[in-house]
Amino acid sequence: MSPQPQAAVGAPLSRVDGRLKVTGKARYAAEFDVDGAVHAVIVDASIGRGRITSLDTRDAEKHQGVLRVISHRNAPKLPYRDNSGSNNLPGRRLRVFQDDRVLFHGQPVAVVVATTLEAAQHGASLVKVEYDAEQPSTDLHEAKPDKPTNYARGDADAGLASSAVRLDLTYRLARNHHNPMEPHATIARWDGNKVTVWDKTQWVMGTRDEIAAVFDLPADAVRVINPFVGGGFGSGLRCWPHTIVAALAARETKRPVKLVLSRRQMYFGTGFRPSYEYRLRLGSDRRGRLTAASHEIDAETSSYETFTEGVMVPGQMLYSMPDVSQTYRTVPLDVNTPIWMRGPGFASASFVIESAMDELAHKLGVDPIELRRRNEPSEDEAKKLPFSTRRLRECYTVGAREFGWDRRNPRPRSTRDGDWLVGLGMAAGVYDPGRFPAQARARLHADGTAVVEAAATDMGPGTYTSQTQVAADALGLTMRTVTFRLGDSLYPQTGPHGGSSTMASVGSAVVDACNKVRQQAIRLAVEDEESPLHGVPADNVVVRNGRLHVRGTPARGETYRSLLARHNRSHLEARGNYAGPPTPERNSYNAYNATFAEVAVDATLGLVRVRRMLGVYDAGRIISPKLAESQAIGGIVGGIGTALLEHTVTDHRDGRIANANLADYLVPVNADVPQVRAIYLDGEDNAGNSLGVKGLGEVVQVGVAAAIGNAVFNATGRRVRELPITAEALL
Repeated sequence: MSPQPQAAVGAPLSRVDGRLKVTGKARYAAEFDVDGAVHAVIVDASIGRGRITSLDTRDAEKHQGVLRVISHRNAPKLPYRDNSGSNNLPGRRLRVFQDDRVLFHGQPVAVVVATTLEAAQHGASLVKVEYDAEQPSTDLHEAKPDKPTNYARGDADAGLASSAVRLDLTYRLARNHHNPMEPHATIARWDGNKVTVWDKTQWVMGTRDEIAAVFDLPADAVRVINPFVGGGFGSGLRCWPHTIVAALAARETKRPVKLVLSRRQMYFGTGFRPSYEYRLRLGSDRRGRLTAASHEIDAETSSYETFTEGVMVPGQMLYSMPDVSQTYRTVPLDVNTPIWMRGPGFASASFVIESAMDELAHKLGVDPIELRRRNEPSEDEAKKLPFSTRRLRECYTVGAREFGWDRRNPRPRSTRDGDWLVGLGMAAGVYDPGRFPAQARARLHADGTAVVEAAATDMGPGTYTSQTQVAADALGLTMRTVTFRLGDSLYPQTGPHGGSSTMASVGSAVVDACNKVRQQAIRLAVEDEESPLHGVPADNVVVRNGRLHVRGTPARGETYRSLLARHNRSHLEARGNYAGPPTPERNSYNAYNATFAEVAVDATLGLVRVRRMLGVYDAGRIISPKLAESQAIGGIVGGIGTALLEHTVTDHRDGRIANANLADYLVPVNADVPQVRAIYLDGEDNAGNSLGVKGLGEVVQVGVAAAIGNAVFNATGRRVRELPITAEALL
């Protein structure tokens, strides 16, 4: 078929759902008005490990409005079928109210259901629980790790021993929590043996499959609805225990139940970015050519599940070197299970690797960008595959020019602005965007409008808008005449909304569905003797603004509307598919960046202020420049939080999170956000998918913390190897 005109893709369009959001008409999980809904509040364990010895619910049950208190004493046994396909992890997932064991502080031990939220909250406070408490293990640095996962090429120990220059560095990275604006929430309603769930999730199919597994239901007996998500950052990539609690409470009370986690409960009710201790030994020759690296990585996980992420990948392929060894150990702790958080694994590894590269550059007296250029690989040395695209050198060149890198004084603590020490830093970043099988359905109506559906999610990056753009161009319609629907498990299946996968996966399925519909219409026209297009080769027909015409001859053609009316067709419909990445892989498929930061540090107080930041990205084809810039701003702001503010404080005596609130767990606010600029290199990555995209959500955060840390060193001469970088560390 002839290539379609691209009118919507690449245009800086505003969000199609923007008006709904700013006027408050977009409905989030807890905002659906379900007739007869009652409220549930979870009672959390106040110990970090042990057993429940007594659970007194009498006062709660007497409280006005309380309908039911459910705990392990009266909850039915739930089947909890295996469900390894929906992001459940190795181990034994938490089974709510199935026994008296407490595995972490904050674990649900009961739920109070009442006619009002206030009655449920007060009822929960009246539940008295006594425990046989044990000392929890919550300190990553004192617990015993699991057996390691290893990677090696060459002989790292021998390579390090023979290296002219060697570094031996240990980094500590604090746990981070997602803290989206919308709290996690679920409404559950049973109709006989079928259940409908309105849930905050980044994967409606995953939530559907988990509920079906827990309650031993067929998949088609569960419907999950989720049209809007108020931020997620990865926290919605699993079906968490509170969703099961809501469904259980609804089934037991025979009433629709609404359950909303408090901000405090989100610190142990959903996952988090795990803390790390990461030792890196790095060797090079005197010109800075890397010779060997040894990575020893310890990361927290829960005692009942093993969570891992791609923290090993950057150390295997970001830079060229013959000898690499890696040891990745998870450390089981009495905590709830971690989960993926923006730039999972890669963001943590990049802080270590890119900080070490800056240290090496300083030790050698080589410019940090030049050091990275000298170690650019010609292929993915771990996979032994060519890169689909890798334009890091161009990212460095553009970034250095646009940021004014030539003005950087390489001597630390040499640039001042009054009381402030000023420094510049940079870092490289890489992320392997996900690609999952996906399906979509497109329907072209007789009035010339179209509806496209997929069980995708939009937690904020603009899925509604970007999918409407690709659908509009594939169908040859305007944005106003295309409606994209998502967030319902009744729609065609897609993978999770995470890992920068949605544009490549869902977008490819959407284009496939829309291309099929357009091709159906073209075939109808060219085979119709009454059509102006009769006899024209199908490959020579394009569609623009809902009108089919001969390519290069716009006057010869007709509209979708006239064509379908003449054939008495109410609609044309097709289903599109995306199979996922090829097997075996033919290319190493990654997105890349170079991130630059300027900071000012108060010479007396150690306060760090980020003044400006620039990200330059090799991220394939950009579907929506306006949304892409928003992604970069969000990723950079998130990276500022990781670098300077965010960390979880655990009281190791009982496993309690001491700062489980937004007053004490600090995140960046408007006053912390500097001048931010994003540059996306023109180009496509057609080896990755039919759209030529790479995905943007993760790579924009990878490397940000390292760039800031490197700028802090340039400003102060103080190298901080622990995140977040605090004023105390700089005094």
